[in-house]
Amino acid sequence: MEAYIYDAIRTVRGKGNKKGALIGITPTDLATQVLIDLKEKHDLDTALVEDVILGCVGQVMDQAANIAKSVAQNSNYGDHLCGVSLNRFCGSGLESINQAAAYVKSGFRDLIVAGGVESMSRVKMGSDGAGMFVDPKIAIPGNIVPQGVSADLIATKFGYSRKDLDAFAFESQMRATKAEQEGRFKSRISVKDINGIPVLETDENIRPSTTVEGLANLNASFAMMGEMAGFDAVAIDKYPELEEINHVHHAGNSSAIVDGAAIALVGNKAAGEKMGLKPRFRIKAAAIYGTDPTIMLVGPGPASRKALKQAGMEKGDIDLFEVNEAFAAVPMRFMEDLGISHDIINVNGGSIALGHPLGATGCMLTGTLMDELERRDLNVGLVTLCIGGGMGIASIIERV
Repeated sequence: MEAYIYDAIRTVRGKGNKKGALIGITPTDLATQVLIDLKEKHDLDTALVEDVILGCVGQVMDQAANIAKSVAQNSNYGDHLCGVSLNRFCGSGLESINQAAAYVKSGFRDLIVAGGVESMSRVKMGSDGAGMFVDPKIAIPGNIVPQGVSADLIATKFGYSRKDLDAFAFESQMRATKAEQEGRFKSRISVKDINGIPVLETDENIRPSTTVEGLANLNASFAMMGEMAGFDAVAIDKYPELEEINHVHHAGNSSAIVDGAAIALVGNKAAGEKMGLKPRFRIKAAAIYGTDPTIMLVGPGPASRKALKQAGMEKGDIDLFEVNEAFAAVPMRFMEDLGISHDIINVNGGSIALGHPLGATGCMLTGTLMDELERRDLNVGLVTLCIGGGMGIASIIERV
């Protein structure tokens, strides 16, 4: 049985700090707004939707107590609608789509809303605690370091200079600026307040005035953490061929902290016929891959190769790629690992420019990829993200 994506919708992304436009919007409301938009857009018979699967990394405070069920209840889809929240760190939004596809392909479900939400202005990163990183029984044997130090380790090991990373970050901003100007983000909706008045109508973090010279003036973000807290020594203990860690990542060439929500409507053929909707894409493959937890962010390459093998495809069969820009070194390593040109990766910019709302990003990338494949009249795309702790996730979608 095939699993299809009938539509994908995301909110605009607001800066994830106390000055961000969306700080007054709860994460439940953020996700509810995309469900309501989906219902109104397609005059959806909500009785057909069986479950809501939402990725969410910081499941405390406003995002606690199974936020997916809170959103299901708040959406007015009906009391029948169930909800489950999951956490595969940065891969959560794509994992939710993959789990929905697995349910559909197995025949256990017919129609599911899958996606993610993260309000990083209201629930700060790390608010839920981090046993993996602070429990010495886990951290010491695993040589586990913070993600920023891991990103700098990748850059050091594979020879990516500060200039290389800044050039990539600049290009991300310019591509996102062009995409914004040309209205390419078709799956995006504005966020409204309780009175229905828009509070944000465009992605708040895009910086068209970015220059390479300006990026060069920013201070490295993880040098003190690496040097003073001893994490550089932990990384070098694992990779003794390196004499030191070059700290080259900063706020301008790392993903921006933002708020946002996204969903995809995943179902079988029969569900589409009942809704009167034609599927836009089929989900051809969904893969995960575990990696060394010290250099934890290199998972997109092996996860993508696994997905390609699962689909019986080669990298040349993929028309466009979306690789999450958690840090500039991540997509740069992916391009080198798979031998892929930057020309077909993140063509509308990425999380460096647009932001990375942890639990929602994978679903957002999927929607962006769907829109761009259709815009260019292309057929096959691959979405992949690195994941904390040493994992990668990848999915392949094909236009119907």
